[in-house]
This record gives sequence, structure tokens and C-alpha cells, in this order.
Amino acid sequence: MNAMPVRLVLVGGGKMGTAMLAGWLQGSLQPKEVVVVEPADASAAELSERFGVTVVSDASDIPDAAAPETIILAVKPQVMDAVAPGYARFASRGAVFLSIAAGKTIAYFEGHLGKDAAIIRAMPNTPAAVGRGITVACANTHVSDKACAWADKLLSAVGEVAWTDNEGDLDAVTALSGGGPAYVFLLVEAMAQAGIDAGLEPELAMRLARVTVSGAGELLHHATEPAAVLRQNVTSPGGTTAEALKVLMAEDALQPLMTEAIRRATERSKELAG
Repeated sequence: MNAMPVRLVLVGGGKMGTAMLAGWLQGSLQPKEVVVVEPADASAAELSERFGVTVVSDASDIPDAAAPETIILAVKPQVMDAVAPGYARFASRGAVFLSIAAGKTIAYFEGHLGKDAAIIRAMPNTPAAVGRGITVACANTHVSDKACAWADKLLSAVGEVAWTDNEGDLDAVTALSGGGPAYVFLLVEAMAQAGIDAGLEPELAMRLARVTVSGAGELLHHATEPAAVLRQNVTSPGGTTAEALKVLMAEDALQPLMTEAIRRATERSKELAG
């Protein structure tokens, strides 16, 4: 690649990284301002053709003169030990590092990139692929207000953004919103199976469950009322929905199960962080 300054380096061209890249390029970033690091030849070729960005296979292919403003670390946590050190040379040149790797703490990155490195740790979720994700981020003290604002703009390209000063919150965030889409998909599976058990054909039961959950989510997205009010609006006293909610809202039913699920996922996130 040419030794020209670039604004952003995306390390990892997987599903989340690609979703974010698509959002950025629909906004204010230009392809010439972005470099993607992707070692897989097929993925690299697809990224280059689809987005018109420069794609390289390794950190060593990025010259010092590129001086990236922001480096997004979007590789899997299990390969981060091998990947992160290759970018340490840019820390002293003012680069801000933004990681979306689950379980990798700010202290972890300071150990690989330098104690004075500007680091933001973020936890997005998979609806980012359709611009409807939510990301919670936490920055160390070396990240300026201007850099935080720029990171917020980048993350907002794929959904909503919230910030926390307590990095420990990200374990519960990982459990709630990071894993949350899987819980919703399981709900669809469970509703469809219940429909089948009630006598519906499998195809119709799954269609009803999918469209009902996605439609309810869209309604919730646009509504100003709390979820509890929306639930009450659907529930006629003494009706069919009220009868179902007697089961789902029993003391030993959905809420304690969800509370325990989030608790266990939170504890697992802490374990993975070491």
C-alpha cells in the first residue's frame, strides 16, 4: 500500500467488522481513508471489490507513515495475543484503539500496546449487521473527548451507543445485549414448537413466530411507551393472552429463568477476562 496517511484501520474482515465497515462508508468515511487487515485471500478480495478499500494481509504491511487515527480490533479473542502486538508501534503516534473483542480488558490491551495507549473497549451485538445494534463502550484515561466523540460516531453507524465509566459493567452487557439476540431467536424456536404442539403445521408455526417477534420488536422500537405498557395493551382482562401470561409470569417461570441465565453469562464473561 502507499505510505499515505489513513484515517482508520479495521483489523478483521469478519461479519461484525464488515457490518461496521458498510455503515462507516455510508456515512462520512471515504474508501481511500480506510485500510482493512484481512489475511484470508477470499475474504480480502471480496472486501476490496465490494467496498473499494485497501486490503492488506498483516500489520507489517502498513507503513509507519500511514499514521492511522483509529485502529479497530475486530478479530476473535482467541487470536488477539498474536494480532494486537503488531499495532503497538502506532500507539506512540497517537492512534486510538477500539476493540470489540469479548472478554479482552483495557488492561489486557495496555499490556500489549503500552500503558499510555488510548484504548476503548466496546461490546456490540449482531443486529449491527442491519444497522439496529447497540454497543456499550468504555474508554481509558488516555482517550480524549474528541476521540470519544469520533468513536461514538463510528459505533453509531451500526446502531445505538451507550457509554460507561465502569469497565466491569461490560460483563453484564455481554450477557444481556451481546448474547441477547440468541435468547430472542430461542424464543422464536420455542413459540414455533408450541404452535406445532397446538396443532399447527411446522411451516406456518415458524412463520407466525418469526413475524410476530420481529414485528413486536419493530413496534417496540418506534413506541414511546415502556415495554410493560405495550404488553398491557395486548392483554385483555380474562382473555387468551392473559391466560398465557399467567404461566409466563408465574414466580418460578420466565423472570427467574432469565435472571439466572444473565447471571451465569455474566460470570462466564468474568472468567474469560481472566
